[in-house]
Amino acid sequence: MKSLPLAARLYVCAVIGFGAVLLLWFFPAPSTVRLEPFLLLLVLSSLTSVFKVNLPLARRSSTMSVSYAVDFASLLLLGPNETMIVATASAYSQCTFRIKERNPVYRTLFSMACLVVTVQAAGAVYLWLGGVPGDMKLAALPKPLVGAATTYFLINTLTIATAIALSTRQSIMKVWNENFLWSAPSYFVGALTAAVATWLVGISGHWLAPLAAAPLYLTYRTYKVYLGRIEDEQRHVREMADLHLATIEALALAIDAKDQTSQSHIRRVQLYAAAVSRTLGMNENDIQGVKTAALLHDIGKLAVPEHILSKPGPLTPEEFQKIRAHPKVGADIISAVPFPYPVAPLILSHHERWDGKGYPAGLKGEEIPLGARILSVVDYFDALMAERPYHKAMNFDAAIGLLQQEAGKGLDPAVVGRFIELLPSLQEEAAKLELAMRKPVTDEAPQMGRPATGLTPEPTKKNVFEDIALAHREIYALYEIAQAMGTSLGVSDTMALISAKLSNLVPFSCAALFLHDEETETLRCRFATGTDAEVIQQIAVHTGEGLTGWVARNRRPLVNARPSADLEAAGLSAIPTTLQSALVCPLMFNERFIGTLSVYHTDAAFYRDDHRRLLDRVSEQAAAVINNSMLFEQTQEDSLTDPLTGLPNTRFLFMHLTRELARAERLKSEVSLMVMDLDNFKDINDNHGHHVGDRALCEVARVLRAAIRPYDICVRYAGDEFIVVLSGCGADEAEHKRQELQKSIDEVYFEARPGKRLALGISVGTAVFPQDGESYEALLATADSRMYQDKSGRKRRTGRDVNRTHMVAAAAYADLTEIDIQRAAAGII
Repeated sequence: MKSLPLAARLYVCAVIGFGAVLLLWFFPAPSTVRLEPFLLLLVLSSLTSVFKVNLPLARRSSTMSVSYAVDFASLLLLGPNETMIVATASAYSQCTFRIKERNPVYRTLFSMACLVVTVQAAGAVYLWLGGVPGDMKLAALPKPLVGAATTYFLINTLTIATAIALSTRQSIMKVWNENFLWSAPSYFVGALTAAVATWLVGISGHWLAPLAAAPLYLTYRTYKVYLGRIEDEQRHVREMADLHLATIEALALAIDAKDQTSQSHIRRVQLYAAAVSRTLGMNENDIQGVKTAALLHDIGKLAVPEHILSKPGPLTPEEFQKIRAHPKVGADIISAVPFPYPVAPLILSHHERWDGKGYPAGLKGEEIPLGARILSVVDYFDALMAERPYHKAMNFDAAIGLLQQEAGKGLDPAVVGRFIELLPSLQEEAAKLELAMRKPVTDEAPQMGRPATGLTPEPTKKNVFEDIALAHREIYALYEIAQAMGTSLGVSDTMALISAKLSNLVPFSCAALFLHDEETETLRCRFATGTDAEVIQQIAVHTGEGLTGWVARNRRPLVNARPSADLEAAGLSAIPTTLQSALVCPLMFNERFIGTLSVYHTDAAFYRDDHRRLLDRVSEQAAAVINNSMLFEQTQEDSLTDPLTGLPNTRFLFMHLTRELARAERLKSEVSLMVMDLDNFKDINDNHGHHVGDRALCEVARVLRAAIRPYDICVRYAGDEFIVVLSGCGADEAEHKRQELQKSIDEVYFEARPGKRLALGISVGTAVFPQDGESYEALLATADSRMYQDKSGRKRRTGRDVNRTHMVAAAAYADLTEIDIQRAAAGII
């Protein structure tokens, strides 16, 4: 009963209550009841009630039984009070036995109460017109008989017609004219049959009464055949209507699949719109129009180019004009279809706004058809909750908030309020609907497998509307990947973009890129995202090993391979992974193999051949993009690297220092800067050549790089100057590191040429952030000044060492004998 509109529920309760009052008020005293005819008529009415025909109503919830004649005979013989009980038993039997589906309790009680009211009304008219129960005088019978039969027909049919009209929100007289007026002859035939039967009982007892059943049976058979044919015609009409609607729905889903990320969008809109329409009191015919319009509301987008529908950014004025045309185009298309309910006007106006700022006609407020206002609200809400190319999906609370903001502006506030009230229950129904639509058709697929790579069988799953949507998304994703060719992105950034677009085409739990090293013939994971990405990033395999190596050697895709095969090939078999199936495609650029693009899933045998085709298409586009990214990274690395020593250059130094100083300021930590200059480098170049000087610089760079921590950096700053940046180091640590570096360089004896070894040395100056400066310019100036002070001190020390060496040599020379001098002059010593 909860499914009935409020007016229908109140009416049914009123009739049941009124019938109960009449039953209690006029219930006959046992002493006044003629027991034998009463029991006979009670049993006969209950038995004949199962011989019934279905009335041709849309809801097929009403029947007409031949027990009416027995009830009317009881009225003529016993009077209305006893007949009231007979009719109640007949109604209960009619609603309970020989039925296709169980009637709810309220419907059975309503039928019983309806007959109580009808019998009392007909009995009152019969008595008022001079009829006497049990006294069958033919001369006085016609007038009360006709009056009672007419009253019985009118009260009974109008009571039921009112209930149906209130339930379906139709006109009472329309329901009565279409479904009950034609049954009038049966009531009068039944009344005449009852009169003849009671008259025969009066003159000859019960033996001739069955003869009166002949016309009643003929009437029953006539109606049975007639209504059976009507039922067949109605069934045919319903089947054809369902077929047409199913055809329309399939076309609408196919059209919608090109514009939406999920083909359940129009189904949800239809569900929401139908529920709101019912609660707002629309009749069944108009509700059907709203449901059909919900399916077809965006059919006009056939006239809108796909690049506009899929555009992620704002539309240009020209593009927006194209979008604005789709309601008019859709209405023109649908107006050619002769629907028995309004559809085209709803499609035409579903983008009108409550404040009159909509399109195409700029209608305002109540000028917009109610069905179109309902479509606007539910379509707007569902669009907010779904991910589209031009916006991300909102959460429920944000969508409701925006819906409430638009109430009274773009949307009908009454419809918004009613929709929000219904949303909790509607979302449960929508979830069930989406679950039902996601059920794919699964076909048996051939077994595939290569033991070396652990392949598993591949199932085939098909969903025609998903395929249509996938075709559109495939074109758009490939277009966006191709667009990335013109951008300056590194490999990681490029793969982040590709994996984001790839997720719309090929579902994955993890995606990875392996790059090929031609010198070592290995494939190393360069990028991974998703489940167990940190595990996949550790993989490095030789060509021909594991599933990635197999693809590298054979240059063709691998479907539903076992991901652990790569872990085993990389010597990482001890590391567990939840990934169960893999799809790997080669990346070929100008017929050169550069790597593989891999996707993984936590479900076993997840990927099918269509996934392989899509990933293969993506790989064709991605290969060029990734190759460009590799070249970009190489160029970027060259621009930040000193070509002679392989150390970072000055450009990298300033980028690194900016980051480090900002981090140190934020964390209240220290950064030490060490400026170094190679001693006597000009003498090396002048005396031994620049090529020797270059080798000396490379040797110093090697020693410095080995002497610092992995996360510190050493930069070639100028010709013979180097800079070391020590993160998190204060003055004491920097001084200790300065001495350590100078000692390491002092211990180097560089071979300038065979037999000629040169000692190298460096002068070092340090500065600490923030004590010696808060900018890299200040730090460099301080460290540079201290470096020159250190260089001066080293020169003075070196000069004293040289003088001391000369004095020692002179003393030794004075001790030589004259003969030794002569020998020395002759070259003997």
